[in-house]
Amino acid sequence: MANVIVIGAQWGDEGKGKITDLLSRSADVVVRSQGGVNAGHTIVVQGQIFKLHLIPSGILYSDTECIIGSGTVIDPQVVLEEIDQLEALGVSTKNLMIAQTAHVTMPYHRIIDRASEERRGDRKIGTTGRGIGPTYADKSERTGIRVIDLMDESDLRQKLEWTINYKNVILEKLYNLSPLEPEAVIQEYLGYAKRLRSYVVDSSLKIYEAIEKRKNILFEGAQGTLLDLDHGTYPYVTSSSPIAGGACVGAGIGPTAIDRVIGVAKAYTTRVGEGPFPSELDDEIGQLLCDIGAEFGTTTGRRRRCGWFDAVIGRYAVRINGLDCLAITKLDVLDSVDEIKVCVAYELDGTTCDHLPSNASQFARCKPIYKTMPGWKQPTTHCRSLDDLPKQALDYLKFLAELMKVPIAIVSLGASRDQTIIVEDPIHGPKRALLDANGTPLLGDKLPVTSE
Repeated sequence: MANVIVIGAQWGDEGKGKITDLLSRSADVVVRSQGGVNAGHTIVVQGQIFKLHLIPSGILYSDTECIIGSGTVIDPQVVLEEIDQLEALGVSTKNLMIAQTAHVTMPYHRIIDRASEERRGDRKIGTTGRGIGPTYADKSERTGIRVIDLMDESDLRQKLEWTINYKNVILEKLYNLSPLEPEAVIQEYLGYAKRLRSYVVDSSLKIYEAIEKRKNILFEGAQGTLLDLDHGTYPYVTSSSPIAGGACVGAGIGPTAIDRVIGVAKAYTTRVGEGPFPSELDDEIGQLLCDIGAEFGTTTGRRRRCGWFDAVIGRYAVRINGLDCLAITKLDVLDSVDEIKVCVAYELDGTTCDHLPSNASQFARCKPIYKTMPGWKQPTTHCRSLDDLPKQALDYLKFLAELMKVPIAIVSLGASRDQTIIVEDPIHGPKRALLDANGTPLLGDKLPVTSE
């Protein structure tokens, strides 16, 4: 039995969907612990593309229970759209469960999100405009609507009539926008409640019962470490806690229930939205990474900013999350690059800085200090073991392991399930490293991943 957290070790979009999908084959339960429809996972199975925003990736396994936990914020319309799309593709959602205590994104959240971002002008954050921040803000202000409120018409009506009238003052007076009609919103969400009722559960209790039964539980994170509200590159962050500790809070379990934490990082670095990005490439190499890596957001379709691997933020992610091991994704995107650079430290105001500055203005002044390595100039998408990798590619992975001081357990070489090298299965496999502390490969038994 193992309870494993999968988190993003960069600014999100690291390929967590594929890694979660791979590990879900060994999981009895998959839990989504935070975030909302601002997250997106793209999974490719036998050429079929699945794009999920709220429903956990484990839904593609018919015998896996999938729980949307209390720390998430639910957009009922999106959840129902995903349910309908999955069912239309022959994927059952009978094992899907939604936390009764999760907060609900309302129409006024989306409107205020977009209006607020527009009002910021040059100081915009880069929000998706899906209402996530305002939903979490209402949660903290204790004026939010929870899933359980949707299940009781009188309770929902009482809360929404007051809240919408309050929000209308903000819409009209602050943003000069048209007010919402309370009754129309109430009826819309009662309609959602009717369809969602069979999925609603006490999620914390369900997870605790699974732990008692010694089931394998996979906790699926959204966004990435550097977008954490407390520990990310504030203010250019999300509104929840995508780090490992946040998974415990969002799921409603204690930290002693967790056995492993795996961080997912690309073989290079990307970022969506605003904020400093020391290793960003504003040249033909950056464009090449974007084109080959198809670096466009699952949720927004926005182009991702691309740059070399940043080991400074990588080491920070290891520390903040207590990572046991790493999954490196999109190694194949570097196949055609002549020379590959790795940011090993920053130059800040004339001095070397090997840690992430907490001060936003200092971080904006950081310049990358690079280590240059030779590229391998040959395709790797066919590789299924470490032995298949070009020497330069293996050297690159060894160097990343040395810099991060944590073993690499999974290497992804494409979007499909079978384009993966797994030596250590974080759920069933022993605690051994693909690469040891000195960067020496420990081949051991390889556990190939096959398409299903």
